[in-house]
Amino acid sequence: MPTSSRGNVLILALAQALMLSAIVLAMTLAAILGSTLAPDKGLATLPVAAMVIGAALASLPAARLMRRVGRRPGFLLGALLGIGGSLVCALALHQGSFAGFVAGHALIGSYQGFANYYRFAAVEAAAPGQAGRAISLVVAGGLVAAFLGPQLAQWGRDWLAGELFVGSYLAQGALSVVALGLLARLRLPRASAPQGGPARPLAEILAQPVLRVSVFGAAIGYAVMIMVMTATPLAILGCGLPGTSVTPVIQWHVVGMFAPSFFTGALVQRYGAPRVMQAGFVLLLGHVAVALSGVEFLHFLSALVLLGVGWNFAFIGGTALLTQAYRPAEQSKVQAANEFAVFGLVAVATLSAGWLYDRFGWVTLNLAVVPLLVAAWIAAVGIGRRLRQAAPAA
Repeated sequence: MPTSSRGNVLILALAQALMLSAIVLAMTLAAILGSTLAPDKGLATLPVAAMVIGAALASLPAARLMRRVGRRPGFLLGALLGIGGSLVCALALHQGSFAGFVAGHALIGSYQGFANYYRFAAVEAAAPGQAGRAISLVVAGGLVAAFLGPQLAQWGRDWLAGELFVGSYLAQGALSVVALGLLARLRLPRASAPQGGPARPLAEILAQPVLRVSVFGAAIGYAVMIMVMTATPLAILGCGLPGTSVTPVIQWHVVGMFAPSFFTGALVQRYGAPRVMQAGFVLLLGHVAVALSGVEFLHFLSALVLLGVGWNFAFIGGTALLTQAYRPAEQSKVQAANEFAVFGLVAVATLSAGWLYDRFGWVTLNLAVVPLLVAAWIAAVGIGRRLRQAAPAA
């Protein structure tokens, strides 16, 4: 990979690490703090859902803005939204305002909505044939988040006397400030005139089986992961385990999410995106089996690691498969449609997490994802066969 490309991918990976540290910090605290602020325990995961909805709603205008003014201004605006969201959350905790806490997380989610294009920017900056590796390197930047996010959540707990966790959200804002400085140094090449033919209508693009499976698989993998992850802190406390158990479980879950990214790109290149996706869904089903086997600390820990690795394979495999389904002239609108679809389903899953756990418990919440995972696995198997049959004719 050329030196300039490596520099851009490195900046994007570091920015990804900082953004995801902010997101993981919110994931660690939002449901627990939401349960203390919300008027109904079933609304405990609403701040997390607001964060996901913010990401979904921001994805379309983010794509349009970056198509007009370039990637860097869009990424800078996203970081500013992250700073604002953290400050709103800190103020809401100070005032005991659940509505403000939810609104702050919606802004943080909007930051993620812009930052989710980091991986696509990495593909654009990478050398030909290096798309999978570039995606993996940027997503791997989130490995830092496994330790930085939860630790900042705990370290900031008592920074301000009598203001529990306000310091955590101020530290979260500082992460976005650092990301802002890094992204200002980003020097992506100017977009050249689109090659590969004119852009087709979106309906025609979406009619492709490859695109439908890539979006469906990435959406299911992400929705299942976030649904279970959101409810896990509540389940840990609800099963009588100490609050100190939450941090290591979330940390190692995030390690599982991002550590495989150092080799997932190579797996995609060797075995193909559909097979990597299939492996992801099998691992996610393995998480369900472990989660249902008990409610001790090690059950939560091992189940959440499997959940993370399964998400990694499903999401990176789905993203790599998506790049095969559009022409250069179509990338902006296809990426925007993908982000909106993925995070739309993730938002529904997150909204359901608190309600399912509060009304039916941990076992039912995990069983609810099994049909979705089986359907996604079948779809990945089907598209893999279709692509192998089409290869000799290509």
